[in-house]
Amino acid sequence: MQSEQTTNKWMRRKLASLAIFLLVCTYAFAQNTVTGTVKDQSGMPLIGVSVVEKGTTNGSITDLDGKYSIKVDRGKILVFSYIGFTDQEIKATSKVINVTMKEDDQLLDEVVVIGYGSMQRKDVTSSITTIKAEDLNVGVYTDPAQLLQGKVPGLAITTTGDPNGTPSITLRGASSLREGAAMQPYYVIDGIPGVDISMVAPDDIESIDVLRDATATAIYGSKAANGVIIINTKKGKKGRTNVSYSGYVAFDKILKKMDMATADDLRYYAEKNGLTLANDMGANTDWQDEVLRTGISHNHNLSITGGSEKTTYMASINYQDRQGVIRGTNMDRLNVRSLITTKVLKDRLELSAGINSRYGKGVGVPMGQEGVSVLDAMNYFSPLLPVRDENGNWTTASGSQNMNPMSLIYEDTSETVYKNTQFIGKATLEIVKGLKWSANYSFTNNQRTYSEYHTHNTQQPGINAQNGQAKRNTYFGHEHIFETYGNYDTTINDAHKLSIMAGYSWEERMSNDGFGLTVHDFYDDTLKWYQLTYASTIDGIPAIESGTKETVRNISFYGRVGYSYNSKYMIQATVRRDGSSVFGKNNRWGTFPSISAAWNITEEEFMKNQDVLSNLKLRVGYGVSGNALGFGAYTPYETYGASGFFTYNGKSWRTLAATKNANPDLKWESTGMLNIGIDYAFFNGRLNGTIEWYNKKTKDLIWNYPVSTNLYPFSTIQANVGEITNKGIEISINAVPVRTRNFEWSTTVTLSHNKNTVDRLSNDQFSTDRFPQGDPMVAGVSAEGFTQRIIEGEPLGTFYTWEFAGYNENGVATYYKRDPETGERTGEVTDDPTYEDRTITGCAQPKLNFGWNNTFRWKNWNATIFLTGVFGNDIYNGSRANYTSPENFSNGKNVLKEFIYERPATDTGSNRPSDRFIENGSYLRLANFTLGYTFKNFDNWLQNVQLYINCNNLFTITSYKGLDPEVNMGGLAPGVDYRWSAYPHTRTTMIGLKVNF
Repeated sequence: MQSEQTTNKWMRRKLASLAIFLLVCTYAFAQNTVTGTVKDQSGMPLIGVSVVEKGTTNGSITDLDGKYSIKVDRGKILVFSYIGFTDQEIKATSKVINVTMKEDDQLLDEVVVIGYGSMQRKDVTSSITTIKAEDLNVGVYTDPAQLLQGKVPGLAITTTGDPNGTPSITLRGASSLREGAAMQPYYVIDGIPGVDISMVAPDDIESIDVLRDATATAIYGSKAANGVIIINTKKGKKGRTNVSYSGYVAFDKILKKMDMATADDLRYYAEKNGLTLANDMGANTDWQDEVLRTGISHNHNLSITGGSEKTTYMASINYQDRQGVIRGTNMDRLNVRSLITTKVLKDRLELSAGINSRYGKGVGVPMGQEGVSVLDAMNYFSPLLPVRDENGNWTTASGSQNMNPMSLIYEDTSETVYKNTQFIGKATLEIVKGLKWSANYSFTNNQRTYSEYHTHNTQQPGINAQNGQAKRNTYFGHEHIFETYGNYDTTINDAHKLSIMAGYSWEERMSNDGFGLTVHDFYDDTLKWYQLTYASTIDGIPAIESGTKETVRNISFYGRVGYSYNSKYMIQATVRRDGSSVFGKNNRWGTFPSISAAWNITEEEFMKNQDVLSNLKLRVGYGVSGNALGFGAYTPYETYGASGFFTYNGKSWRTLAATKNANPDLKWESTGMLNIGIDYAFFNGRLNGTIEWYNKKTKDLIWNYPVSTNLYPFSTIQANVGEITNKGIEISINAVPVRTRNFEWSTTVTLSHNKNTVDRLSNDQFSTDRFPQGDPMVAGVSAEGFTQRIIEGEPLGTFYTWEFAGYNENGVATYYKRDPETGERTGEVTDDPTYEDRTITGCAQPKLNFGWNNTFRWKNWNATIFLTGVFGNDIYNGSRANYTSPENFSNGKNVLKEFIYERPATDTGSNRPSDRFIENGSYLRLANFTLGYTFKNFDNWLQNVQLYINCNNLFTITSYKGLDPEVNMGGLAPGVDYRWSAYPHTRTTMIGLKVNF
């Protein structure tokens, strides 16, 4: 027994020794140094390939010969990654591992939304730019369009600091003489056309596709002349449920204040020149400081996505509260989105249903009229006056349109409430392989309620004697949109790719169904507009407003055919036939065709042996699209409206008079565009981009032309007459200059130049000799105050003013005289110029729009630096023209310091529109800087957390003397800086958090 125990102990010792020996040998064997060479498919060594042990920071980089060396435990996974190639994972089972990297065609295989379908980027024949969510601008934005500023060549966006404002957007130049919606791009959200983009919170956007040329937009027919922006929102994906939260708090401060005179400046000027100061109460008030504040905003977005093999879902809720830097202005909005998608019939039928809604409220102060505007009053109201008088009331001042800005903020309030609800249903049936038929339906209900109240203490003329005035109106509308279309895609013999699409659309939009009223004489101001029956007076029928219910219907048939041979030669043709009720009975139908082709040169045999160009594609196309946006149901018809009263049988009755003439020949404006583009990529996609040239001509532009009332019941008529041409070139460059195992720098540059020309304004039937625009309403200039004129042969935004010639011997401003016949200078000057002395003195159209985005990633850190710029444009500084006007000073208002210290006191003439107030509007701006850190490697319940700080509008390099060179570039008078409506831009500091569960 003892012998057996001894034997067992000996055996255990032997086994333990053997185990220790084997463990040491295994460990020694596991300490493996792996070497090798990394090459591309042509056998060339690749420099700078990252070789990393998966899940660790243990790594190496290939040298000039493509060789690497790394110490790694046997059996671990090595990850080989390089720009332009597909990542490879290889288990370390030997000491030598040679790798051949395969080119990554992700850029070319990227799916692009093209309208009623999608295709791979390599087969696209049109000009389409796609911006992913991670590449959109970061900031306190209330309109998703602001996310694209500087990101898309040819897309000019002018932002605003107004929390209730909307940006101005122009794609490839202005191509209409109608303002508002007629100049805006057409929006499509998740396949539903014509949707209000405010229905989408920026956090819910997955990507945005911008269709830039007519061969891409023509499929949307009569609404696509200004380009099409397709917004794709985030969807549910099969697999685990994902819950994410993002939020921020932001602080807005004004970028710059007007350099207005102080009370001491005014008193010095009056004493120096022997003048009497009006409205001097001994104060020294900085009214800009009184009106302005630090705006605090916050935003919260919670989304849930997920699904199984057959059913996916998403739901999100977004709340935003934004304070403006002007006291009394703010906005809050709640957006809710939801979508559920499921597959039935053996996965052949896909059904989707969703509900989207928006509730928003905007609170504002008077800003729409010169003089009666807080933006104006905070500059012109005299610093000699205190905020309140000795009785605690707002101080008042003599002179017309001279109002205390604090009174306007607190005694003249308004709010607008928006309610929108959208129901969506979609179905897609795969009939046979490659053939899918889709049907989409959406119903949207819209309501807007506007409320306004002026207290007993209001200083507004005409209202201050009404003992409290309340105004309220509400308007309703709804939209039905139904579309059904089929897509057939097939590939024959692995070389011939054919795609066919055909569809039908029906739309009905009802709007302007509502009413409102104005009442006054309240006992007090406690309830404001919330109880209108407490008013004592309503001024009869004139106090009632009413909309005229309008119903617009559109019917469309459309189709597209595309062919691709080995992704080498591609051709695509589209046609759309549109019918609309908004046009004359003789022109309700229109046809919008397009054709485009592309040659992928790098797919040719003679390009196979080179390794510099990884993509080179030539595109060319021509298409026609239309512009039916901004029209109402009664646009082509003769209309009548209430014009007064008459008495009959002792009773007053309404009189009706013509308000518009009929034009049965009225039709949509049409745009034909030729586009030539080159897509290129070097070094396996590490450097890529596009070059585009276009010629865009718009015909049948609509304008109100004067007609004889002997022939027509009204004095003007809308007619299709004008023509505009836009020609330009656009360049985009994307590059990854540096990429290492821990650090990456990627950069994108966009450049665009557009030349706008008004070709025709009149014909044999309809003509007018004057198209004046852009009156900045300068004090003392009661007539001929316009600064621009629409002229044949010149661009929109052409300044047409007098030329400043300096001061005469009496210290009075003079202007150059011009010969009425030749238009040339006569060599004389005058202090009282005539209309014939005006001439072209500048242009608001920029010669170059610029955007430069840089993204840096170092381990878990990321940073973004984004610059924008506009160059070669002029701005009419309407604020400077008004606040240096002698009439301002003589009326007891404030002036710029320039008036006090730089202008002769003898120059008492009015500030006529002249080139003395036309300034260079070029600027370069650091628009965005973001720094973030991502925390990873949590337990399974939490994927990652990102903290970031973002700053907008850090600095601007410009010579412009106004508040900001980024003035409104939309409409018919771009580049005019209006003092009463130019809400100041802000510098924003944002602290944000993103959490993925």
